[in-house]
Amino acid sequence: MKLLTKLTLFITLSKLLIVILFVVMLPSLVNRVSFQYTNYYLGEQKKKVLNVIKKNGIDYYLQGDSAYGSYTMLKEEYISLVPAGSNIVRDTIETSQRIVDNDTLNYRLLTHQLTYGNQRYLLEIGKTTATIGEYNYLLQRFTLYILIGLIAISVIADLIFTNVLLTPLARIVRTKLLDRQFPFKKSLSPVKTSTSDFKYLDSSLISLMEKIHEAFDKEREFTSNASHELMTPISILQTNIENMMVDENISEEQQEKIAAMMKTLNRLKKIVHSLLYISRIENDQFAKNDTVNIHTVVTEVMEELSHRLEINEIIFTNSVSISRNIKQVNHDLIFQLLYNLINNAIRYSKAGGTIHVMDQYVPADHYTLLIEDTGIGIRQEDLATIFNRFKKSGHSGGEGHGLGLSIVKSIASYHAFEISVLSELDEGTVFSIKFPLQQIDI
Repeated sequence: MKLLTKLTLFITLSKLLIVILFVVMLPSLVNRVSFQYTNYYLGEQKKKVLNVIKKNGIDYYLQGDSAYGSYTMLKEEYISLVPAGSNIVRDTIETSQRIVDNDTLNYRLLTHQLTYGNQRYLLEIGKTTATIGEYNYLLQRFTLYILIGLIAISVIADLIFTNVLLTPLARIVRTKLLDRQFPFKKSLSPVKTSTSDFKYLDSSLISLMEKIHEAFDKEREFTSNASHELMTPISILQTNIENMMVDENISEEQQEKIAAMMKTLNRLKKIVHSLLYISRIENDQFAKNDTVNIHTVVTEVMEELSHRLEINEIIFTNSVSISRNIKQVNHDLIFQLLYNLINNAIRYSKAGGTIHVMDQYVPADHYTLLIEDTGIGIRQEDLATIFNRFKKSGHSGGEGHGLGLSIVKSIASYHAFEISVLSELDEGTVFSIKFPLQQIDI
Protein backbone atom coordinates (compact mmCIF):
# COMPACT_ATOMS: atom_id res chain seq x y z
CA MET A 1 0.00 0.00 0.00
CA LYS A 2 1.33 3.44 -0.95
CA LEU A 3 2.33 5.94 1.72
CA LEU A 4 -0.24 8.47 0.45
CA THR A 5 -3.00 5.85 0.70
CA LYS A 6 -1.98 4.95 4.24
CA LEU A 7 -1.94 8.59 5.32
CA THR A 8 -5.33 9.18 3.66
CA LEU A 9 -6.84 6.22 5.48
CA PHE A 10 -5.32 7.32 8.79
CA ILE A 11 -6.60 10.89 8.42
CA THR A 12 -10.09 9.76 7.41
CA LEU A 13 -10.42 7.09 10.08
CA SER A 14 -9.04 9.31 12.84
CA LYS A 15 -11.51 12.06 11.98
CA LEU A 16 -14.33 9.51 11.82
CA LEU A 17 -13.36 8.23 15.27
CA ILE A 18 -13.50 11.79 16.60
CA VAL A 19 -17.00 12.23 15.17
CA ILE A 20 -18.20 8.93 16.68
CA LEU A 21 -16.79 9.79 20.12
CA PHE A 22 -18.28 13.26 19.95
CA VAL A 23 -21.71 11.90 18.94
CA VAL A 24 -21.62 9.49 21.89
CA MET A 25 -20.62 12.23 24.33
CA LEU A 26 -22.73 15.01 22.78
CA PRO A 27 -26.01 14.47 24.75
CA SER A 28 -24.28 14.61 28.13
CA LEU A 29 -22.13 17.56 27.05
CA VAL A 30 -25.12 19.55 25.78
CA ASN A 31 -27.12 18.68 28.88
CA ARG A 32 -24.27 19.87 31.10
CA VAL A 33 -23.92 23.09 29.13
CA SER A 34 -27.68 23.69 29.39
CA PHE A 35 -27.63 23.25 33.16
CA GLN A 36 -24.58 25.49 33.47
CA TYR A 37 -26.32 28.16 31.45
CA THR A 38 -29.47 27.77 33.57
CA ASN A 39 -27.41 28.21 36.73
CA TYR A 40 -25.90 31.34 35.24
CA TYR A 41 -29.38 32.59 34.25
CA LEU A 42 -30.77 32.01 37.73
CA GLY A 43 -27.81 33.83 39.23
CA GLU A 44 -28.45 36.82 36.96
CA GLN A 45 -32.12 36.82 37.94
CA LYS A 46 -31.10 36.83 41.62
CA LYS A 47 -28.88 39.86 41.00
CA LYS A 48 -31.77 41.68 39.38
CA VAL A 49 -34.09 40.95 42.33
CA LEU A 50 -31.50 42.08 44.86
CA ASN A 51 -30.84 45.27 42.89
CA VAL A 52 -34.58 46.03 42.83
CA ILE A 53 -34.86 45.43 46.59
CA LYS A 54 -31.80 47.60 47.23
CA LYS A 55 -33.21 50.38 45.11
CA ASN A 56 -36.96 50.21 45.86
CA GLY A 57 -37.16 48.28 49.11
CA ILE A 58 -38.62 44.88 49.78
CA ASP A 59 -42.16 46.24 49.77
CA TYR A 60 -41.80 46.59 46.03
CA TYR A 61 -42.46 42.83 45.99
CA LEU A 62 -44.38 42.25 49.23
CA GLN A 63 -46.73 45.26 48.88
CA GLY A 64 -47.84 44.89 52.50
CA ASP A 65 -48.09 41.11 52.45
CA SER A 66 -45.85 38.80 54.42
CA ALA A 67 -44.76 36.84 51.33
CA TYR A 68 -44.50 37.19 47.59
CA GLY A 69 -44.92 34.61 44.84
CA SER A 70 -45.10 34.89 41.05
CA TYR A 71 -44.87 32.55 38.10
CA THR A 72 -45.32 32.66 34.36
CA MET A 73 -48.49 31.57 32.64
CA LEU A 74 -47.12 28.12 31.79
CA LYS A 75 -45.40 27.84 35.16
CA GLU A 76 -42.02 27.53 33.42
CA GLU A 77 -40.43 30.03 35.81
CA TYR A 78 -41.37 31.20 39.26
CA ILE A 79 -40.05 33.47 42.01
CA SER A 80 -40.94 33.51 45.68
CA LEU A 81 -39.93 35.70 48.59
CA VAL A 82 -41.01 34.51 52.04
CA PRO A 83 -39.88 35.18 55.63
CA ALA A 84 -37.12 32.80 56.71
CA GLY A 85 -37.05 30.92 59.97
CA SER A 86 -34.38 31.10 62.60
CA ASN A 87 -32.12 28.66 60.74
CA ILE A 88 -29.49 30.01 58.42
CA VAL A 89 -29.88 28.69 54.88
CA ARG A 90 -26.88 28.58 52.56
CA ASP A 91 -27.09 29.64 48.93
CA THR A 92 -27.73 26.62 46.72
CA ILE A 93 -28.67 25.72 43.14
CA GLU A 94 -30.28 22.31 42.84
CA THR A 95 -33.00 20.39 41.10
CA SER A 96 -36.07 20.07 43.30
CA GLN A 97 -39.85 19.70 43.19
CA ARG A 98 -42.31 22.46 43.93
CA ILE A 99 -46.12 22.54 44.02
CA VAL A 100 -47.57 25.39 41.97
CA ASP A 101 -51.37 25.62 41.77
CA ASN A 102 -51.67 22.00 42.79
CA ASP A 103 -49.17 20.94 40.08
CA THR A 104 -45.98 19.21 41.18
CA LEU A 105 -43.17 20.32 38.87
CA ASN A 106 -39.42 19.76 38.72
CA TYR A 107 -37.43 22.96 38.88
CA ARG A 108 -33.83 23.99 38.70
CA LEU A 109 -33.97 26.04 41.89
CA LEU A 110 -31.78 28.83 43.22
CA THR A 111 -32.12 29.47 46.97
CA HIS A 112 -30.76 32.62 48.62
CA GLN A 113 -31.25 34.03 52.13
CA LEU A 114 -31.22 37.81 52.49
CA THR A 115 -31.69 40.21 55.39
CA TYR A 116 -33.77 43.37 55.15
CA GLY A 117 -34.77 45.51 58.11
CA ASN A 118 -33.66 42.99 60.72
CA GLN A 119 -35.84 40.41 59.00
CA ARG A 120 -34.48 37.41 57.12
CA TYR A 121 -36.18 36.41 53.90
CA LEU A 122 -35.80 33.34 51.72
CA LEU A 123 -35.59 34.01 47.98
CA GLU A 124 -36.28 31.19 45.53
CA ILE A 125 -35.99 31.49 41.75
CA GLY A 126 -36.87 28.42 39.71
CA LYS A 127 -36.90 27.27 36.07
CA THR A 128 -38.54 23.99 35.04
CA THR A 129 -36.17 21.23 33.97
CA ALA A 130 -38.46 20.51 31.02
CA THR A 131 -37.72 24.00 29.72
CA ILE A 132 -34.00 23.44 30.21
CA GLY A 133 -34.01 20.33 28.00
CA GLU A 134 -36.41 21.80 25.47
CA TYR A 135 -33.68 23.05 23.14
CA ASN A 136 -31.17 20.25 23.77
CA TYR A 137 -32.07 18.25 20.66
CA LEU A 138 -31.88 21.31 18.41
CA LEU A 139 -28.59 22.31 20.03
CA GLN A 140 -27.18 18.80 19.57
CA ARG A 141 -28.05 18.74 15.86
CA PHE A 142 -26.67 22.23 15.34
CA THR A 143 -23.44 21.32 17.15
CA LEU A 144 -23.14 18.03 15.23
CA TYR A 145 -23.58 19.76 11.88
CA ILE A 146 -20.91 22.28 12.76
CA LEU A 147 -18.56 19.48 13.87
CA ILE A 148 -19.10 17.45 10.70
CA GLY A 149 -18.50 20.55 8.61
CA LEU A 150 -15.29 21.35 10.45
CA ILE A 151 -14.14 17.73 10.22
CA ALA A 152 -14.85 17.68 6.47
CA ILE A 153 -12.92 20.91 5.98
CA SER A 154 -10.02 19.59 8.07
CA VAL A 155 -9.96 16.26 6.16
CA ILE A 156 -9.87 18.07 2.81
CA ALA A 157 -7.17 20.42 4.08
CA ASP A 158 -5.14 17.48 5.48
CA LEU A 159 -5.43 15.53 2.22
CA ILE A 160 -4.40 18.53 0.13
CA PHE A 161 -1.47 19.25 2.42
CA THR A 162 -0.44 15.57 2.52
CA ASN A 163 -0.63 15.33 -1.25
CA VAL A 164 1.46 18.48 -1.67
CA LEU A 165 3.90 17.29 1.01
CA LEU A 166 4.39 13.85 -0.58
CA THR A 167 4.51 15.02 -4.20
CA PRO A 168 8.35 15.40 -4.10
CA LEU A 169 8.65 11.88 -2.66
CA ALA A 170 6.45 10.48 -5.45
CA ARG A 171 8.58 12.35 -8.00
CA ILE A 172 11.77 10.94 -6.45
CA VAL A 173 10.41 7.38 -6.64
CA ARG A 174 9.20 7.88 -10.21
CA THR A 175 12.31 9.55 -11.60
CA LYS A 176 14.97 7.72 -9.60
CA LEU A 177 13.50 4.23 -9.26
CA LEU A 178 10.52 3.47 -11.51
CA ASP A 179 11.38 5.26 -14.76
CA ARG A 180 15.10 4.49 -14.76
CA GLN A 181 16.61 1.81 -16.95
CA PHE A 182 20.08 0.55 -16.30
CA PRO A 183 22.54 1.56 -17.62
CA PHE A 184 21.53 5.17 -16.99
CA LYS A 185 21.82 7.26 -20.14
CA LYS A 186 20.36 10.51 -18.85
CA SER A 187 21.85 12.67 -16.15
CA LEU A 188 20.03 12.73 -12.83
CA SER A 189 18.59 16.05 -11.74
CA PRO A 190 17.58 16.76 -8.13
CA VAL A 191 13.90 17.08 -7.27
CA LYS A 192 12.81 20.49 -5.99
CA THR A 193 11.52 20.23 -2.44
CA SER A 194 11.66 22.22 0.78
CA THR A 195 11.58 19.08 2.96
CA SER A 196 15.09 18.35 4.20
CA ASP A 197 14.44 14.60 4.57
CA PHE A 198 13.37 14.34 0.92
CA LYS A 199 16.38 16.39 -0.15
CA TYR A 200 18.68 14.00 1.70
CA LEU A 201 16.94 10.96 0.20
CA ASP A 202 17.10 12.41 -3.30
CA SER A 203 20.77 13.38 -3.05
CA SER A 204 21.64 9.98 -1.58
CA LEU A 205 19.90 8.16 -4.43
CA ILE A 206 21.61 10.36 -7.02
CA SER A 207 25.00 9.72 -5.40
CA LEU A 208 24.37 5.98 -5.19
CA MET A 209 23.16 5.72 -8.79
CA GLU A 210 26.12 7.73 -10.04
CA LYS A 211 28.50 5.37 -8.22
CA ILE A 212 26.70 2.35 -9.71
CA HIS A 213 26.85 3.89 -13.18
CA GLU A 214 30.53 4.71 -12.74
CA ALA A 215 31.29 1.16 -11.59
CA PHE A 216 29.29 -0.24 -14.52
CA ASP A 217 31.15 1.99 -16.98
CA LYS A 218 34.48 0.85 -15.57
CA GLU A 219 33.45 -2.80 -15.79
CA ARG A 220 32.14 -2.33 -19.33
CA GLU A 221 35.32 -0.51 -20.36
CA PHE A 222 37.48 -3.21 -18.79
CA THR A 223 35.51 -5.97 -20.54
CA SER A 224 35.79 -4.22 -23.88
CA ASN A 225 39.49 -3.42 -23.53
CA ALA A 226 40.39 -6.82 -22.14
CA SER A 227 38.49 -8.59 -24.91
CA HIS A 228 40.19 -6.51 -27.59
CA GLU A 229 43.62 -7.05 -26.06
CA LEU A 230 43.04 -10.80 -25.78
CA MET A 231 42.26 -11.18 -29.47
CA THR A 232 45.85 -10.48 -30.51
CA PRO A 233 47.60 -13.15 -28.39
CA ILE A 234 44.78 -15.61 -29.17
CA SER A 235 45.28 -15.06 -32.90
CA ILE A 236 49.05 -15.53 -32.50
CA LEU A 237 48.55 -18.71 -30.49
CA GLN A 238 46.07 -20.03 -33.04
CA THR A 239 48.51 -19.38 -35.90
CA ASN A 240 51.38 -21.07 -34.04
CA ILE A 241 49.26 -24.09 -33.13
CA GLU A 242 48.02 -24.45 -36.71
CA ASN A 243 51.64 -24.37 -37.91
CA MET A 244 52.54 -27.04 -35.38
CA MET A 245 49.66 -29.26 -36.56
CA VAL A 246 50.95 -29.30 -40.14
CA ASP A 247 54.50 -30.12 -38.99
CA GLU A 248 55.35 -33.64 -40.14
CA ASN A 249 57.95 -34.19 -37.44
CA ILE A 250 55.53 -34.40 -34.49
CA SER A 251 54.14 -37.66 -33.28
CA GLU A 252 50.50 -38.75 -33.24
CA GLU A 253 50.37 -38.30 -29.45
CA GLN A 254 51.63 -34.76 -29.84
CA GLN A 255 49.03 -34.16 -32.56
CA GLU A 256 46.30 -35.17 -30.14
CA LYS A 257 47.61 -32.81 -27.47
CA ILE A 258 47.87 -29.98 -30.00
CA ALA A 259 44.29 -30.70 -31.14
CA ALA A 260 43.11 -30.47 -27.53
CA MET A 261 44.97 -27.17 -27.19
CA MET A 262 43.29 -25.91 -30.37
CA LYS A 263 39.87 -26.91 -29.02
CA THR A 264 40.50 -25.01 -25.77
CA LEU A 265 41.80 -22.02 -27.74
CA ASN A 266 38.71 -22.01 -29.95
CA ARG A 267 36.54 -22.07 -26.84
CA LEU A 268 38.50 -19.14 -25.43
CA LYS A 269 38.11 -17.32 -28.75
CA LYS A 270 34.34 -17.82 -28.66
CA ILE A 271 34.21 -16.44 -25.10
CA VAL A 272 36.18 -13.36 -26.11
CA HIS A 273 33.98 -12.86 -29.18
CA SER A 274 30.89 -13.13 -26.98
CA LEU A 275 32.26 -10.61 -24.49
CA LEU A 276 33.09 -8.22 -27.32
CA TYR A 277 29.58 -8.72 -28.69
CA ILE A 278 28.03 -7.91 -25.31
CA SER A 279 30.31 -4.89 -24.96
CA ARG A 280 29.26 -3.57 -28.38
CA ILE A 281 25.59 -3.96 -27.44
CA GLU A 282 26.02 -2.20 -24.10
CA ASN A 283 27.94 0.62 -25.79
CA ASP A 284 25.08 1.24 -28.27
CA GLN A 285 27.16 0.33 -31.31
CA PHE A 286 24.19 -1.19 -33.17
CA ALA A 287 21.69 0.94 -35.06
CA LYS A 288 17.99 0.33 -34.48
CA ASN A 289 16.55 1.32 -37.83
CA ASP A 290 15.24 -2.00 -39.13
CA THR A 291 11.73 -3.39 -39.39
CA VAL A 292 11.86 -7.15 -38.86
CA ASN A 293 9.29 -9.81 -39.67
CA ILE A 294 9.44 -12.21 -36.73
CA HIS A 295 8.11 -15.18 -38.70
CA THR A 296 10.81 -14.69 -41.33
CA VAL A 297 13.62 -14.43 -38.75
CA VAL A 298 12.42 -17.59 -36.97
CA THR A 299 12.42 -19.36 -40.33
CA GLU A 300 15.99 -18.16 -41.01
CA VAL A 301 17.12 -19.46 -37.63
CA MET A 302 15.40 -22.79 -38.25
CA GLU A 303 17.18 -23.18 -41.61
CA GLU A 304 20.50 -22.29 -39.98
CA LEU A 305 20.01 -24.97 -37.32
CA SER A 306 18.24 -27.53 -39.51
CA HIS A 307 21.16 -29.98 -39.37
CA ARG A 308 21.04 -30.03 -35.56
CA LEU A 309 17.27 -30.52 -35.63
CA GLU A 310 17.70 -33.51 -37.94
CA ILE A 311 20.51 -35.06 -35.91
CA ASN A 312 18.46 -34.88 -32.71
CA GLU A 313 15.19 -35.79 -34.50
CA ILE A 314 13.50 -32.71 -33.03
CA ILE A 315 10.18 -31.49 -34.44
CA PHE A 316 10.27 -27.71 -34.95
CA THR A 317 7.06 -25.70 -35.39
CA ASN A 318 6.88 -22.05 -36.40
CA SER A 319 3.42 -20.70 -35.55
CA VAL A 320 4.35 -17.02 -35.53
CA SER A 321 1.96 -14.77 -37.45
CA ILE A 322 3.30 -14.02 -40.95
CA SER A 323 2.08 -10.42 -40.81
CA ARG A 324 3.68 -9.49 -37.50
CA ASN A 325 6.56 -6.97 -37.80
CA ILE A 326 8.74 -5.29 -35.19
CA LYS A 327 10.07 -1.84 -36.03
CA GLN A 328 12.96 0.27 -34.71
CA VAL A 329 15.18 -2.77 -34.05
CA ASN A 330 18.45 -4.20 -35.31
CA HIS A 331 17.95 -7.21 -37.57
CA ASP A 332 21.27 -8.88 -36.72
CA LEU A 333 20.62 -8.58 -32.97
CA ILE A 334 17.09 -9.97 -33.27
CA PHE A 335 18.46 -12.88 -35.30
CA GLN A 336 21.15 -13.50 -32.67
CA LEU A 337 18.60 -13.34 -29.85
CA LEU A 338 16.31 -15.94 -31.46
CA TYR A 339 19.29 -18.01 -32.60
CA ASN A 340 20.65 -18.29 -29.06
CA LEU A 341 17.26 -19.19 -27.56
CA ILE A 342 16.38 -21.79 -30.22
CA ASN A 343 19.93 -23.20 -30.19
CA ASN A 344 19.65 -23.61 -26.41
CA ALA A 345 16.28 -25.31 -26.86
CA ILE A 346 17.87 -27.77 -29.28
CA ARG A 347 20.90 -28.32 -27.05
CA TYR A 348 18.82 -29.26 -24.02
CA SER A 349 15.99 -31.07 -25.79
CA LYS A 350 15.60 -34.78 -25.63
CA ALA A 351 15.85 -36.87 -28.78
CA GLY A 352 12.48 -36.89 -30.51
CA GLY A 353 11.33 -33.80 -28.60
CA THR A 354 9.55 -30.71 -29.90
CA ILE A 355 10.27 -26.99 -30.13
CA HIS A 356 7.34 -24.68 -30.73
CA VAL A 357 7.69 -20.96 -31.50
CA MET A 358 4.42 -18.99 -31.30
CA ASP A 359 3.20 -15.48 -30.64
CA GLN A 360 0.34 -13.88 -28.70
CA TYR A 361 -1.10 -10.50 -29.58
CA VAL A 362 -3.70 -8.70 -27.51
CA PRO A 363 -4.54 -5.28 -29.04
CA ALA A 364 -3.65 -2.35 -26.80
CA ASP A 365 -2.24 -4.78 -24.23
CA HIS A 366 0.77 -6.85 -25.28
CA TYR A 367 2.58 -8.77 -28.00
CA THR A 368 4.63 -11.72 -26.76
CA LEU A 369 6.83 -14.27 -28.53
CA LEU A 370 7.03 -17.72 -26.87
CA ILE A 371 9.73 -20.34 -27.44
CA GLU A 372 8.64 -23.62 -25.87
CA ASP A 373 10.58 -26.87 -25.73
CA THR A 374 10.18 -30.31 -24.17
CA GLY A 375 13.75 -30.48 -22.94
CA ILE A 376 15.36 -31.30 -19.62
CA GLY A 377 14.14 -28.08 -18.02
CA ILE A 378 15.85 -25.81 -15.50
CA ARG A 379 15.97 -26.20 -11.74
CA GLN A 380 13.89 -23.63 -9.87
CA GLU A 381 16.89 -22.41 -7.88
CA ASP A 382 18.74 -21.64 -11.15
CA LEU A 383 15.97 -19.61 -12.82
CA ALA A 384 16.91 -16.33 -11.09
CA THR A 385 20.52 -16.41 -12.37
CA ILE A 386 20.37 -18.02 -15.81
CA PHE A 387 20.94 -14.66 -17.53
CA ASN A 388 24.10 -13.95 -15.53
CA ARG A 389 27.42 -14.14 -17.34
CA PHE A 390 29.23 -17.48 -17.16
CA LYS A 391 26.25 -18.93 -15.26
CA LYS A 392 25.30 -22.41 -16.47
CA SER A 393 22.50 -24.61 -15.26
CA GLY A 394 23.51 -27.60 -13.22
CA HIS A 395 21.90 -29.80 -15.90
CA SER A 396 23.56 -28.08 -18.85
CA GLY A 397 26.47 -30.47 -19.21
CA GLY A 398 29.87 -29.41 -20.52
CA GLU A 399 28.72 -27.73 -23.75
CA GLY A 400 28.66 -23.95 -23.91
CA HIS A 401 30.41 -21.28 -21.91
CA GLY A 402 27.50 -19.58 -20.15
CA LEU A 403 27.31 -16.41 -22.26
CA GLY A 404 24.49 -17.27 -24.67
CA LEU A 405 21.65 -16.18 -22.37
CA SER A 406 23.69 -13.20 -21.20
CA ILE A 407 23.82 -12.05 -24.82
CA VAL A 408 20.06 -12.64 -25.07
CA LYS A 409 19.49 -10.49 -21.98
CA SER A 410 21.73 -7.72 -23.30
CA ILE A 411 19.91 -7.65 -26.65
CA ALA A 412 16.51 -7.63 -24.92
CA SER A 413 17.54 -4.78 -22.60
CA TYR A 414 19.01 -2.84 -25.53
CA HIS A 415 15.62 -2.97 -27.29
CA ALA A 416 13.57 -2.53 -24.06
CA PHE A 417 12.08 -6.01 -24.43
CA GLU A 418 10.90 -7.90 -21.34
CA ILE A 419 12.20 -11.45 -21.21
CA SER A 420 11.14 -14.10 -18.73
CA VAL A 421 11.34 -17.86 -18.34
CA LEU A 422 9.17 -20.64 -16.94
CA SER A 423 10.52 -24.14 -16.53
CA GLU A 424 9.82 -27.49 -14.94
CA LEU A 425 12.63 -29.98 -14.43
CA ASP A 426 12.39 -32.84 -16.96
CA GLU A 427 9.26 -31.24 -18.44
CA GLY A 428 10.53 -28.39 -20.58
CA THR A 429 11.10 -24.64 -20.72
CA VAL A 430 9.24 -21.62 -22.10
CA PHE A 431 11.04 -18.34 -22.85
CA SER A 432 8.76 -15.31 -23.25
CA ILE A 433 9.74 -12.07 -24.99
CA LYS A 434 7.32 -9.19 -24.50
CA PHE A 435 7.70 -6.41 -27.08
CA PRO A 436 6.74 -2.75 -26.46
CA LEU A 437 3.44 -2.01 -28.20
CA GLN A 438 4.83 1.11 -29.91
CA GLN A 439 7.28 -1.15 -31.80
CA ILE A 440 4.57 -3.44 -33.17
CA ASP A 441 3.86 -2.82 -36.85
CA ILE A 442 0.54 -4.51 -37.60
